[in-house]
Amino acid sequence: MSQRGKLIIFSAPSGSGKSTLINYLMQQGLPLSFSVSATSRAPRGEEQHGKEYYFLSVEEFRTRIKQGDFLEYEEVYPGKFYGTLKSEVERLRDAGRHVIFDVDVVGGVNIKRFYADDALSIFIQPPSVEVLHQRLVGRGTDAPDVIATRIAKAEQELTYAAQFDRVVVNDVLQEAQREVLELVSRFIGR
Repeated sequence: MSQRGKLIIFSAPSGSGKSTLINYLMQQGLPLSFSVSATSRAPRGEEQHGKEYYFLSVEEFRTRIKQGDFLEYEEVYPGKFYGTLKSEVERLRDAGRHVIFDVDVVGGVNIKRFYADDALSIFIQPPSVEVLHQRLVGRGTDAPDVIATRIAKAEQELTYAAQFDRVVVNDVLQEAQREVLELVSRFIGR
């Protein structure tokens, strides 16, 4: 039987560049599989069910919480749930794949606690809250009130950094890419 996969957890405030770094890692030829999270929010742009997220209604999400289907979940904003399905993680691990997670800070801390040494938790930190604000505005995807909410949440999320195995400051993208590749390669033994 092949060796079970390990877990690599990425958490960060919105706009820190976490998705960019994960996408970079996924292109480096490592035996990594992305853990597709579930959410109760509507798809954005070209997002597809089962690819970027498993899109569930709020009612479906609450039912699956009661059934114990989630490794972790959080109601990030009122009526906006995000979570990790246990079945998704175990399916990938059983296939010998290393699982990458893109989760909020509470989820990241909870997954690390559950899997302990089988998981590496990495917190992607922006150089500053001001830079984070500029990035969110530059995206052009959110209204000013949504950006204000994300910034307030980011300030709270930054307090979790010390609970992660490693903190990578994403100031210069190429340096952050090199750092995460080195950390993950060492952790999975490649």
